[in-house]
Amino acid sequence: MRRSPHRPSRPRWRGFTLLEILLTLALIGLLAAFLVGGSARLLSTRGATPTEVFWQAVAEARRTALKSGREVRLGFDRETRAFLLLDSEAPPPAAPGEPPATERPLRRFPVSPELAGDLEVDFLGAATQGANAILVGGVLLEARSLPHATFFPDGTCAPFRAQLARAGGRSVLRVDPWTCAPVLTPEDERTAP
Repeated sequence: MRRSPHRPSRPRWRGFTLLEILLTLALIGLLAAFLVGGSARLLSTRGATPTEVFWQAVAEARRTALKSGREVRLGFDRETRAFLLLDSEAPPPAAPGEPPATERPLRRFPVSPELAGDLEVDFLGAATQGANAILVGGVLLEARSLPHATFFPDGTCAPFRAQLARAGGRSVLRVDPWTCAPVLTPEDERTAP
């Protein structure tokens, strides 16, 4: 018997290279970081505070006014505890001589029920000469509340402040009429990094 010139080859056991192992570990690490970060956000039970919801509504009101080229109003619905973006143009009456139809909000910004509780929001106008105003700490404040705040198509807003009252405490959020951004208080300036 003759042997065949070709020997049956033995199976070669080839291992993974160091580069393949490192790439696999890096991919597993990235995937784990993504899943842990995403699940932490999902599991977070803390809702947005009324102040955070207010500033989100202000930013969206300004953005909507800029994009649409029309005035937008920001109001607060006391029943549903939500900030409302409203179109400045009132809806037409259903028939001549009838009152306007109920205005539908462009967008709602609800405050989470856990944090809303007894939340009350008042929009306060800028102090003007001859208006109901009081002097507090050397600052003239108007005591009259506004039904809503107006945002203009040029990116500005009517001068106003928002007073948030909840659980016996009150905070006043001042809005810069030129940028519609928060106005820094002396305490904010001291705590800034």
